[in-house]
Amino acid sequence: MIQRNSLTTALLLSCSILAPQAVAADHQHHNGHPANGAIEVHNAWSRPTPPGTPMGVGYMTITNNGADEVRLVGAESPRAGHVSIHETSMHEGMMRMQPLANGLEIPAGSTVELKPRSYHLMLEQLTKPLMEGEAIPVQLDFENAEDVTVKLDVQPLDAKVMDHSHHSGMDH
Repeated sequence: MIQRNSLTTALLLSCSILAPQAVAADHQHHNGHPANGAIEVHNAWSRPTPPGTPMGVGYMTITNNGADEVRLVGAESPRAGHVSIHETSMHEGMMRMQPLANGLEIPAGSTVELKPRSYHLMLEQLTKPLMEGEAIPVQLDFENAEDVTVKLDVQPLDAKVMDHSHHSGMDH
């Protein structure tokens, strides 16, 4: 079972690498103002999953306009039994994916992008495949900030990538 999950994860990851895409911004905030309520989420997106695939991915851009660091510590979705925060990195020439045990730091005044070959959400134990055109609700749980609900727009595999890496002033 572990080998099958690893193969499925590798398949999803390779699809993410081979066919990056763009999405329109789709974000929703709760209206309260906690001590650090300056989180903005843009460009939340995912990819379709083949039938029988137990995992999907979630990407987005998170901006912390506040004066204090916040940390993405978890996420939930009615479409997944479990959602975890992962990082993909190169290790000795091999691409490796691992969960972030302590969450993902979003420094004050910074933007962090969850994107292919980097940070991302893993939607595990999907209740049904993610279909192109759907908007999958995900609640992002933050430490030191209010939770944010987003919708992952499931985009076609052949969509063009929206590359923000050349923008100045963004921390990646």
